[in-house]
Amino acid sequence: MSYITSKNQYITVAGKQIAYRELGKGQSKLPLVMLVHLAATLDNWDPKLLDLLAEKEHIIVLDLPGVGASQGKVASTIPGMAEQAIAIIRALGHTKINLLGLSMGGFIAQEIVRLDSPLVNRLILAGTGPRGGLEVDKVTGKTFRYMLKAGLKRVDPKRYIFYNHDEAGRLEAEKVLGRMGQRKAADADKDMNVPGFLTQLKAIKRWGRDPQDDMTFIAQPTLIVNGDKDMQVPTENSYIMHEKIKNSQLIIYPNAGHGSIFQYAEEFSKELVAFLEE
Repeated sequence: MSYITSKNQYITVAGKQIAYRELGKGQSKLPLVMLVHLAATLDNWDPKLLDLLAEKEHIIVLDLPGVGASQGKVASTIPGMAEQAIAIIRALGHTKINLLGLSMGGFIAQEIVRLDSPLVNRLILAGTGPRGGLEVDKVTGKTFRYMLKAGLKRVDPKRYIFYNHDEAGRLEAEKVLGRMGQRKAADADKDMNVPGFLTQLKAIKRWGRDPQDDMTFIAQPTLIVNGDKDMQVPTENSYIMHEKIKNSQLIIYPNAGHGSIFQYAEEFSKELVAFLEE
């Protein structure tokens, strides 16, 4: 089954219905749990990337409480979101996972390691930065600015948030957004609600203004990935994390931004599977 036709599954956690999807079950010893970016639901994962990964890996993606079809409320802090994610992962029956976080998902992934390090075998941080990192507290302002630009151009805001603002970036955005747009309404998740989106933005700003991390709490093998021109969470953060996390590897894709793992889906899927199988 392709990710584009996979439908939501549900599990009850703390009395609330939580939406998730699985792909490639049985393909790997440990599941790869993937946490998505700001304002995103299960429909905002690139189906090409997930299909490629599912050839070798058991993939789990989920909507945290208050997101998409999941009941409950969006947590007001990034550590609160991490607590929610841990509860869902354990409710699904997993005591050890590999963990990927994209953008805001990367913030949450770091807090999961801080709160429950034994749960995480290997860590992947994509298009993200450390607590108190460079311009992390400016994500809110940038998001609204890019949303306004997209509105004036009548395009999806991800065009400007995730891809370079030149012609090459436009072409890359159209490829990925076109793949996401193939999902039929019958298979779709619920949209992100505005109050939840605003709560996420406030949580990010607060996390970005918290004291800078030395990141010594991350002992897991870690893969850090970004494009060479991430304008949402500046690429410099990836270099900083690589310096601070001792057991880390760094991949910077050329002519790419915040959405590098989608733009380079084929290359990244190979690099990621190799990292997980080391």
